[in-house]
Amino acid sequence: MSNIDIEKYFKPDLKKARKRSQNAIEELHFKLSDAYQKIGVNSSYMIHTYGCQGNEADTETMAGILELMGFSKATSEAESDVIILNTCAIRENAENRIWGELGRLKSYKKQNPNLILGLAGCMAQEENVVERILKKYQYVDLVFGTHNIYKLPQYIETAFYSKERVIEVYSQEGEIVENLPKIRNHQHKAWVNIMFGCDEFCTYCIVPYTRGKERSRAKEEIINEVKELVVDGYKEITLLGQNVNAYGKDFKDEHYTFGDLLRDLNDLGMERIRFTTSHPHDLDQKTMDAMRDCEHVMPYFHLPVQSGSNAVLKKMNRHYTKESYLEILNRLKTTVPGISVTTDIIVGFPGETDADFKETLDLVDQAHFEGAFTFVFSKREGTPAATFEDDTPEEVKKERLYILNDRINDGYLIGSQRFLNQTVKVLVDGVSKHDEHVLAGYSEHNKLVNFKGDPSLIGQIVNVKITVAKTWFLLGELL
Repeated sequence: MSNIDIEKYFKPDLKKARKRSQNAIEELHFKLSDAYQKIGVNSSYMIHTYGCQGNEADTETMAGILELMGFSKATSEAESDVIILNTCAIRENAENRIWGELGRLKSYKKQNPNLILGLAGCMAQEENVVERILKKYQYVDLVFGTHNIYKLPQYIETAFYSKERVIEVYSQEGEIVENLPKIRNHQHKAWVNIMFGCDEFCTYCIVPYTRGKERSRAKEEIINEVKELVVDGYKEITLLGQNVNAYGKDFKDEHYTFGDLLRDLNDLGMERIRFTTSHPHDLDQKTMDAMRDCEHVMPYFHLPVQSGSNAVLKKMNRHYTKESYLEILNRLKTTVPGISVTTDIIVGFPGETDADFKETLDLVDQAHFEGAFTFVFSKREGTPAATFEDDTPEEVKKERLYILNDRINDGYLIGSQRFLNQTVKVLVDGVSKHDEHVLAGYSEHNKLVNFKGDPSLIGQIVNVKITVAKTWFLLGELL
């Protein structure tokens, strides 16, 4: 393919993606044109999802659009007419996995020349990814990013009928698109987007570039969506945003923030309300008070800290110190007694010393986390941290990760043991893969609980007395 051909596509631009303005956010309303409604009749699709809950929610939207167009969900890749990889860009190993998947899927293109193979999600928002697709993966028919999922019908039409390659990725602050259809992956749990984007610009993170600026959905739209979920029989919602604590802070005409939203949603009849992800910098007392007062907001909080070293936190651009994080955490635990708190921690950040790592271990000891996602630093092209000098050997980074995980696992176990001989409420998710008589679900504090019971209980909230406390799960007896 010539350079002239490559230049005709809409490709991402990280410099544009970084820009932030005070411009009002445009709100769009999706409506499927009659011209697209029967394109997928007698055709099927498959979407593979990688990454965070936001990606899972985007996949539900893509599926909703495709089924509105007449497509049905395929049972295998071999019978699919459309295969979309909805990708994650948070770490290098996640991207490497996608390149391997694209190579594997090439054989299906040979079997079915009319197969549309697409790449979507955060990887598509990266300049180097799209350049690589254009030059080395010419059998990929469709590339679109996080901002233009609502345009999927016209992209599919172009690929189906014109047999043209579609590469359209917007590097912009983003808008909000309402009335998007969804095919939800669960019958009793649902994702609900409350905001999009991120303005924190942590030096290691690509998300502000791939998801645009922080922009909040109107409270009326969120409330109406949750009301519909209540009517449809859903038992639990998880409110989604790259930084849910910043919800409403972009509103110009009213003072309505995350704590207000939690209180309003608490009155709608939804049994359980959860949320992710939070940034300590924006966690306010109003949110903590709402968690204390709202019976349907679960006593669980995921509060990423990333490091316990002030020097590293400053290089990460996290906007808090070890001391201020612990102060916020202690205030949260005081306001909401018994709350379970988990976190994210990166080891091996460029320049992290043994002393810095010891500060992280000290924070873990003081914080009493009941779980954590832990990672070795992953360099992301286009972020400031990708240019930082990094002379720590990989074996040292891995050793730090092993030490950290041992400390975190101690907290996991202590967090489980406090429920021994207690009765907890479990929303039953399904049957164990290993024993059809064993059910599994999560407690109010987000603890995985296994117990014997009848599959008819799936989707219900039941009382279970905990008899055994393991590090990563609880065993109990149905009451």
